[in-house]
Amino acid sequence: MENINSYPGQEGRIFIVTGANTGLGFETTLALAKAGAKVVMACRNMAKAHAAKSKIEATVPTADLEVMEIDLSKLSSVRKFADVYQSKHDSLDVLINNAGVMTPPFTKTEDGFELQFGANYLGHFLLTGLLLDTITKKPHSRIVTLSSLVHKNGKINFDDLQSEKRYSASEAYAQSKLACLMFTYELQRRLAKAGLHHQTMSIGAHPGIATTELSRHMPKVLYTVLRYTIAPFLSHAPSEGAKPTILAAIGEAKGGEYFGPTGYKEYKGKAGRATSTDLSRDEAIAKKLWEVSEKLVDFNYL
Repeated sequence: MENINSYPGQEGRIFIVTGANTGLGFETTLALAKAGAKVVMACRNMAKAHAAKSKIEATVPTADLEVMEIDLSKLSSVRKFADVYQSKHDSLDVLINNAGVMTPPFTKTEDGFELQFGANYLGHFLLTGLLLDTITKKPHSRIVTLSSLVHKNGKINFDDLQSEKRYSASEAYAQSKLACLMFTYELQRRLAKAGLHHQTMSIGAHPGIATTELSRHMPKVLYTVLRYTIAPFLSHAPSEGAKPTILAAIGEAKGGEYFGPTGYKEYKGKAGRATSTDLSRDEAIAKKLWEVSEKLVDFNYL
């Protein structure tokens, strides 16, 4: 079921895609628009978001798109987005936690979080919680959270979650993406415990290695060398990288599943079920991470 045309039509259903103006988020939004969905493009940069909206509308004249501002690195912005969304819409079929930042120089958010842990994970953790009642009201609703192949290199460093003692951009990125996947699995367990799993599913996805703007912090010389040498053999375009997300959002799936490319080492290839580490499924660590996250964002879930 990888061809978008083989998925059921999404007319009358509403989706939120974070980071919808570029890369995987743009391609996901484009595919959903083609399928007839209404998509709320949740973006930080409004100028880029409106430009992306116009680009999609030029391709899909029937597209039903709405741009809304969110900065996932700011908890105040996440709260404001949820308030505004719920004042306009009384339901939500699918939330796609897609936006991300990869390997920037060490930066702290206004809430005191390391940027990648804050934007990639904690912002989405809070956003999902704030919207959960709206999502669980809808039958067949889904929460799709993006992880990454690099979750396999990650660990949750509870002694230095915000990388204040030592910062490695790549280790912090891996930690944030492991946290996203642990959140996906733990949320599914909590939905089941609350008896909501027949209504709402939590599903993970990763794009393999996609040539997106996430690599903007890579040294330009290295990026150029990789792009024109090994990248074509190991990576694929964002339109391909978005397919596991689309499968998780509207394809045949079960709660707690994880999708990605099924080719060599899951770098690229047809979308299907992906593998994840034993650590990502560790329930004790996931529970501890959940409880710490609730305190950090000052919000209690299920």
